[in-house]
Amino acid sequence: MPAVHPLTADRWSDLEDLFGKDKGANSGCWCMWPRLSAKAFNEATKDQRKQAFRGIVLANIVPGLLAYEDDVAVAWVSVGPRGSVFRFNASKASKLDGDEDNGLYAITCFYVRTGHRKRGLMRELATAAIAFARDKGARAVDACPVEADRPLMWGDGFVGVASVFRDLGFSEIARRSPRRPLMRLELASC
Repeated sequence: MPAVHPLTADRWSDLEDLFGKDKGANSGCWCMWPRLSAKAFNEATKDQRKQAFRGIVLANIVPGLLAYEDDVAVAWVSVGPRGSVFRFNASKASKLDGDEDNGLYAITCFYVRTGHRKRGLMRELATAAIAFARDKGARAVDACPVEADRPLMWGDGFVGVASVFRDLGFSEIARRSPRRPLMRLELASC
């Protein structure tokens, strides 16, 4: 199992190396996709997204975890309070129906370095994210992964794969999209 560490300011250069200093992971996202409205995300440049994400990290807010092999960051998972991920909360597939989000955390995305994919890092990072949320006092963790009932298109899996979450004990709490179950793991029960 790789070493997993929270993304803190002293690890920013490791994230830049993983995402690519100018690339920003998937299409210049810089992990701002779940944090902004669609309009705000689309109006921002890659550099503005990078600076916004860096600002979160520099404010001593841990937005996720990095997995390392041989001191090189090889994978990322975004995990944090559900209230910190605007688009996740507003999306038809993952919004809550009157459920209080207090004490809920959300796992919203993964990124794995080319050459390290298809080795189980998603499961390992999800497990670490659950432990992180538990340590922060979360009552439950939500995710809205994709069903891998057919071959995934490029980029589909960044939200996670439903079977991984099922295997970790998550239960489906809603399904508003055929391929995107909203899933939850109650931490008090595990």
